[in-house]
Amino acid sequence: MKTIRTRIAPSPTGMMHLGTARTAIYCWAVARHFGGKFLLRIEDTDQVRSTKEATQVILDGMKWLNLDYDEGPIYQMDRLDRYREVVDQMLADGRAYYCYATPEELDQMREEQKAKGLKPRYDGRWRPENCVGKPIPEGVKPVIRFRNPDEGAVTWDDAVYGPITVSNSELDDLIIMRNGIPTYNFAVVVDDWDMEVSHVIRGADHINNTPRQINIYNALGAEVPVFAHLPLINGQDGQKLSKRHGTVSVLEYERQGYLPEAIFNYLARLGWGHGNMEKFSRDELAKVFELSDCSRAAARIDWKKLEWLNGQYMKEADNARLAELTRARIEARGGDVEHGPSLVDVCDLLKGRSATLEKLADSALFFYVKPEVNAEEAEKVLADGGREALKLFGEKLAAIDEMTPENVYEHCIKPVLEECGCPMKVLANPLRVCVCAADRTPQIDKTLCLFGKEEVLARIARAL
Repeated sequence: MKTIRTRIAPSPTGMMHLGTARTAIYCWAVARHFGGKFLLRIEDTDQVRSTKEATQVILDGMKWLNLDYDEGPIYQMDRLDRYREVVDQMLADGRAYYCYATPEELDQMREEQKAKGLKPRYDGRWRPENCVGKPIPEGVKPVIRFRNPDEGAVTWDDAVYGPITVSNSELDDLIIMRNGIPTYNFAVVVDDWDMEVSHVIRGADHINNTPRQINIYNALGAEVPVFAHLPLINGQDGQKLSKRHGTVSVLEYERQGYLPEAIFNYLARLGWGHGNMEKFSRDELAKVFELSDCSRAAARIDWKKLEWLNGQYMKEADNARLAELTRARIEARGGDVEHGPSLVDVCDLLKGRSATLEKLADSALFFYVKPEVNAEEAEKVLADGGREALKLFGEKLAAIDEMTPENVYEHCIKPVLEECGCPMKVLANPLRVCVCAADRTPQIDKTLCLFGKEEVLARIARAL
């Protein structure tokens, strides 16, 4: 069986979009499913828009999502000699030709075609048979065009959409090199041919490019790969996903406090399904992934579902890892993690109620800042028995040897409620407002234990 080889080939012209990330996940999954190879290629021939910063964003995004590639990164600008070698051979045998038409001349041609009700397309005016005896204009730097077949049609069996046919009469002689730099449709074919890519998996916006590329494959005598085009990702309103819908950059989700495994899982499920699988690991995806399970309809993103899924991963995450990921977020909020309770223990207490790392940092902050008790709120909670309950709690806490959640409840909270004959809120509210200095807290006995006996007693004394 032929080795399965897939690739992700982003252009370093901006952020790494969700669509690019999802495509990368599917390419990775196909390669892993068949025990093949997954390649990373950087398509950096757009020298005006490509930047080193954008390239680094791609590399960082791949690393964050744990999309391990077997080969690469391969840069197109390192392969210019190869593209020129192929073009020279195509020129020599008539599969390509020089075109000296100026931009102004081509604009006029298109306007005339539109006026006649025709589809604007290059008319082949510099094909060798059409320009016999025609003088080469001075000062015009030619482009190189591929000679597209005039007759017949291009048909391929798309792994997602099924059979697609495009007549060659709909295609024109596309430019394959300009100023020594290959154009996208040409470079991608040479790259995939040289790199023996077996499956080209990309967005449905590339369907129009596919017949052009297949004709180039055929002209080169190269094996045509399997093509799979993925429907686009839409916002909740059904329109193409864009900045107006919120975050579309993968690494922005890292900044917003999402875990990479949750984003990986969510994107993989966005337009693909296998039975009732909703939450799954990378290995589980690789085991069952098939391109035939991809939907032909555009996927619609659901931010609430993403947050729910991230919350599930937060609950399962290792506490030490969460502490490492949350520390800087707490410090950015003014928290002093160094002189507070164990952040690992705090994460253990709070992770089940925090949908993101950002929300975890918000919830944990009161452990790491100087307590600022709201005087007005404190007066309210200490009234109607609150002061007496808090004072008695302090006395009982001072009497226990070891501060554990069990001891706090059995020897402090429970006896106070019994002796004062009051409901839990009469004691819990003073503990929350006066001791924790927080709007809300998790389970109060566990929370107090994280502060420690001496700190809790000192705060009670200040409150009374």
